[in-house]
Amino acid sequence: MKKEDDNNEVEDQDETLYEHHKFVAKIGQNPLRVDKFLMNFIENATRNKIQKAAKTGNIYVNDEPVKQNYKVKAGDIVQVMFEHPPYEFLLTPENIPLDIVYEDDSLLVINKPAGMVVHPGHGNYSGTLINALIYHIDNLPNNSSERPGLVHRIDKDTSGLLVVAKTEHAMTHLSKQFFDKTSDREYVALVWGNVEEDEGRIEGNIGRHPKNRLQNTVYVGDDEIKGKPAVTHYKVLERFGYVSLVSCKLETGRTHQIRVHMKHIGHTLFNDERYGGDKILKGTTFSKYKQFVDNCFKVLPRQALHAKTLGFTHPETGEELSFDTEIPQDMQDCIEKWRNYSKNLKDNLN
Repeated sequence: MKKEDDNNEVEDQDETLYEHHKFVAKIGQNPLRVDKFLMNFIENATRNKIQKAAKTGNIYVNDEPVKQNYKVKAGDIVQVMFEHPPYEFLLTPENIPLDIVYEDDSLLVINKPAGMVVHPGHGNYSGTLINALIYHIDNLPNNSSERPGLVHRIDKDTSGLLVVAKTEHAMTHLSKQFFDKTSDREYVALVWGNVEEDEGRIEGNIGRHPKNRLQNTVYVGDDEIKGKPAVTHYKVLERFGYVSLVSCKLETGRTHQIRVHMKHIGHTLFNDERYGGDKILKGTTFSKYKQFVDNCFKVLPRQALHAKTLGFTHPETGEELSFDTEIPQDMQDCIEKWRNYSKNLKDNLN
């Protein structure tokens, strides 16, 4: 089956969708089989469904796959992923407002807010972009993964621009541009650390993490044949000492590409919970600094990533179109906090 990669291209991958649950065994938890433990927490989960998840390697304790008879202990982090029916059975039109940047008879460009999932799956079966699209627009064409209108995707907690095809011709034409790497996509990210080089190129095959199915990773050395080729170009826009504001341009489009590549070079995205950016990775241990960072996390309760610009050739007219969006307010507020903090540090040193 073909599956659209999280940031853009269509590639061959497992099409199975999963419903994800995560629990932490509390202090005082007596040793208990993981299947019984999960039945206590997941409503309507049968023993058979849980045991099937164990047999397919979809139950993890502390990021390691376990069998159904594993005994859960206090402090264990238990995760389970249940296979979900094909998402096409989950598509229900919903009257959700859309921030439409541009629209004509062939396509529309949407500024997706952070927090909106692009299509149903992984426990998000309503409130998605597709639910909104099929309410507002009739007869959207399916892509190669049977997803109406979608040419490419961005993560749930990434904000920014997406193009949606309204006709079969537009779907074919636009998808080929993303596949041929002729579209133009620029993201803005706030990352941990002082990025030393003013600009650079990150190249490294990206594939699923061998121990954590919710993450991807860069494969190097003997494992370099694994994963899919991926290239990201970055440029530093502003430095704030402990964090940096960077522009990232995608040459390819792999799942979590910018998040994985920036972590690979030692600059995890700020407040990226899945990849560890929700911890203090750079700076001091003083309580005032910790409080400042925690306040930044509250202002921006997601990974600091925004799909700022998008460019492509119109499938009907051949015109080169380019769209640009403002960085959303939550991200702007966080950047301004770091800008002021950096300025105060410099003033105190002078």
